[in-house]
Amino acid sequence: MENEPLLMLPGPVPIPERVRAVMMRQAINHRGDEFGSVYADCTRVLKTAFGTASDLFVISGSGTAAMEAAVANFGRERKIACLVNGKFGDRLFRISQRYGSASPIASEWGTPLDLVALESALESGAEMVTLVHNETSAGIRNPAEKVGILARKYDALFVMDGITSIAGDEVYADKWGADVVVVGSQKCLAAPAGLSAISVSDRAWERIADHRPFYLDLAAYRKSAGAKAMQTPYTPAVPLFLALREACMIIEEEGLDNRIARHRTLANAVRAAVDAWGLSMFPEIDADHAYSNTASAVSLPEGVLDSAFRGLVKEMGIEIAGGQDHLKGRIFRIGTMGAVGAPEILATLSAVQYSLQRCGYTPAGDGVMAAAGVLG
Repeated sequence: MENEPLLMLPGPVPIPERVRAVMMRQAINHRGDEFGSVYADCTRVLKTAFGTASDLFVISGSGTAAMEAAVANFGRERKIACLVNGKFGDRLFRISQRYGSASPIASEWGTPLDLVALESALESGAEMVTLVHNETSAGIRNPAEKVGILARKYDALFVMDGITSIAGDEVYADKWGADVVVVGSQKCLAAPAGLSAISVSDRAWERIADHRPFYLDLAAYRKSAGAKAMQTPYTPAVPLFLALREACMIIEEEGLDNRIARHRTLANAVRAAVDAWGLSMFPEIDADHAYSNTASAVSLPEGVLDSAFRGLVKEMGIEIAGGQDHLKGRIFRIGTMGAVGAPEILATLSAVQYSLQRCGYTPAGDGVMAAAGVLG
């Protein structure tokens, strides 16, 4: 990766060389057996990462396309309760407003969700619940299993955004009662941006809307996937499918459990560094909520200017993220997702520690050494 920036963002992430290489080949027939085999390999591995035996389809479109497909196919003209404690929970709410009668159950970004208010909404007739499992805008992991229990109790559909947790953290869609689950290609899967995947339970199929979008009509995806050679209803981004298949093969070779453990260890290393520096993680967690294992959100110390701080990190060839919307200038975020390991984490933390010092903050201790202790 000489002369290439090291992306330590909450996506996109560094793409393994073998994943990039497969996109350089000649075009193939997307209605033929070879593409069908590629698509089938993707769905096989992704079903394991989703923790589902349900139907699963790959869409040529980013994670937001899959989010919209979920709501447009199953939430039209329904009462939708949208859990919001970050930017992407809010995005699901704004999508839901276009198709159904949506109400936000909002908490401050990075704070625990109000599950009591959710149950009240369900008692009042909400027919669908939306949740972002891993809210990277604030670095918090939300209690999907508890949300699923409530949704099942009131016979509501449960739509879950797993875009930044699937293949990087434990996700059990079927066990949690998540009826429709989505992922994006450029996060923990470590594939190029531009694809998303969506799983659909039998309960969801029973409630599919009569009036559905054209390009994102999941009934059309289901019909095409059942062809002799698995295919998509409309022309797919074939090079991206080839790259996604290669990324899935890497996941299979590493082993999903090992991959999740690696992500967890990297996040623990970042948290150890933050603690050693005398800084604070941004989210407020409790017994039901946890720090994200794929993107750590850290409160900027008083007097450190975000643009100057992250600018220094970038000068060293490493990109980390700042806060979004009203969190701009208040936090910085380090991604620990995809194909990265100890070398990338230690390089990033070294750059962050140096840049904090250059910007006038004196760390309480050596965060790089603290992280190295976690990484072994």
